[in-house]
Amino acid sequence: MSRKTFKYRLYPTAKQEQTLLFFLRRCHDLYNAGLEQRKAYYQMRHNSLSCYTQINELPDLKRAYPAYREVPSHVLQDVLRRLDKAFAAFFRRIRNGETPGYPRFKSTSRYHSFTYPDVAGWKLQGDRLTLAGVGDVKIKLHRELQGKIKTVTIRRDVDQWYVTCSCDVPEEAPLPSSEAAVGLDLGVMYFATLSTGEHIENPRHYRKGLKQIKRLSQVKDRRKQGSHRRKRAALALAKAHRKVRNQRQNFHHQLSRRLVNEYGLLAMEDLSILHMTAAPEPKPDPDHPGEYLPNGAAAKAGLNRSIFDAGWGQFQSFCIVKAERAGRRVVLVDPRDTSQLCSGCGTIVQKELITRWHSCACGTALDRDHNAALNILFRGQEVAHDATAS
Repeated sequence: MSRKTFKYRLYPTAKQEQTLLFFLRRCHDLYNAGLEQRKAYYQMRHNSLSCYTQINELPDLKRAYPAYREVPSHVLQDVLRRLDKAFAAFFRRIRNGETPGYPRFKSTSRYHSFTYPDVAGWKLQGDRLTLAGVGDVKIKLHRELQGKIKTVTIRRDVDQWYVTCSCDVPEEAPLPSSEAAVGLDLGVMYFATLSTGEHIENPRHYRKGLKQIKRLSQVKDRRKQGSHRRKRAALALAKAHRKVRNQRQNFHHQLSRRLVNEYGLLAMEDLSILHMTAAPEPKPDPDHPGEYLPNGAAAKAGLNRSIFDAGWGQFQSFCIVKAERAGRRVVLVDPRDTSQLCSGCGTIVQKELITRWHSCACGTALDRDHNAALNILFRGQEVAHDATAS
């Protein structure tokens, strides 16, 4: 058995939406209150407060604050378990020597969901999802639900509501074995160049929607703080961002599915996107103390915007998940010198980023990105062979 999620759109009535918002606010408040309690407990006793201790205090909370009686108990318990997972991740990062990132208080704009963690409190019948305390909510089942539902999560996305069902499903039959392999060089001029020579155009969803996003952002900024007009403008801006996000996600899903279906091995660079998009260091002017020389920050900001618009990390994760389910492989290789190395003879041919054509003394002449994709493919095949041999 494996775990798979199915996401569907909900269409609550106005009254049901108010109830869902009420549940969401109570869960948000409980999360922040639980975090504050943990901080205070540690400061006073220098010890950690367990999740189960907080869960056992929920009956007292309901007596003190009757509003929480309307929210199902297992939904409130899941909020405290969610907080406990945040602390577990915090301590894990400390043990691994990573940047810890202490759990933060959540604003209403950063808390969007609550979960029914077991089979109680909900029931799916036809095109209706019955939720405890909410009622029968219309659901659009645009694809067949598989397996046994284990958890049900209700999520708000701007002004829309969705349900995510996490299900135990039987292992899928893998795709027929394939010896076909391909290397992908991800970029911003083209989204990807394959080792076959194919260029996949970069859709630039954010760039195309940037004009409208800037206009809506300016409209919002001109509105008075706290006014209804500002809230409406903020809603319109959030919808524009959601459209771009959905377009990018759909593009990644379709492309990753196509590649996984066609090739048994996909080789890509193991990119450190955070390092690639880091701001350039300031350049002090030696002749004028206290002043700085141009460091290309404006051009770097434009490049960073294009990198984030492409969404390489999301695309790679989609490929990895789909390949694992299909019995295929994705290999991430060292990206060092993939553009400078000649795919024909293996020598280093130095060239500036502006040079888009690779020419070598051995006679190899081809597009720079195509050359890089071939090198990525060769490295991926070596890694896959070594892993199989071991």
